[in-house]
Amino acid sequence: MIPPIASNFVAGETPAAALAHVESLNDRGVAGILNLLGEHYEERPPADADADAYVDLVEAIADRNLDACVSVKPSQIGLDVGDDAFRENLARIVEAASDSASGDSEGTGTFVWIDMEDHETTDVTLDAFERHAVETDGNVGVCVQANLKRTREDLERLADLPGKVRLVKGAYDEPAAISYKEKSRVDESYRDCLAYMFEAFDDGVAVGSHDPAMIEHATELHAEHGTPYEVQMLMGVREAEQFDLAADPDVDAAVYQYIPYGTKWFSYFYRRVRERKSNALFALRAVVGR
Repeated sequence: MIPPIASNFVAGETPAAALAHVESLNDRGVAGILNLLGEHYEERPPADADADAYVDLVEAIADRNLDACVSVKPSQIGLDVGDDAFRENLARIVEAASDSASGDSEGTGTFVWIDMEDHETTDVTLDAFERHAVETDGNVGVCVQANLKRTREDLERLADLPGKVRLVKGAYDEPAAISYKEKSRVDESYRDCLAYMFEAFDDGVAVGSHDPAMIEHATELHAEHGTPYEVQMLMGVREAEQFDLAADPDVDAAVYQYIPYGTKWFSYFYRRVRERKSNALFALRAVVGR
């Protein structure tokens, strides 16, 4: 059972709990991105099992006609086992998602995001996205990280592909030779990458950030270029602002909440608390009952 402190950041241990959370978000104009917690499996059985769980999940989203999609980590579905395991399991998930009769207005099925992990997985992840983006006519998305020096060049490769691209600042501690380490330089890269995406991308831009300055920058770029966009934030982080954005008639963007769930919740919750002082203070207040 997830304790009350962690339940602010994790929707529950079961798909039913996660789907119920999505329903509550949809009632307030926010869509969901569901992520079953798990990563870095070195044996195939757990990778196959989580891929099975995602197949069931995309079907459940469609059956309940929810405004939601899924997001999958490559190392969760077999990348650490081998490239073949990853490709086979991702193909199963994408096929099931594309075949699902979701509430998508275009009838394309449940959307699948491919999360980005550390720099050693970048090429294989982008290759997988490119293959499935073409095969599904854009029913998949991929995440790229502004702290990597290569990302601006990667975006040029992705610009002409169907599908969506999520831009985040990057949470992995990458080597200095290939990444920007100063916050100001990462912010500069994020702004530059965002500007290029709004100018060059046709299928939409996903702004994965809680930074009000970056969200405001995206709003200005949308007004300039007209490129459709969405804002994605984590469950439990600036949730009031998520609902405010969704309700603001002057913000022409879809708002998504990234929703982790599953039995492997502790390590995820621990990371959320460590990475933000405000999260740590929130958890402490909950412990002492204030």
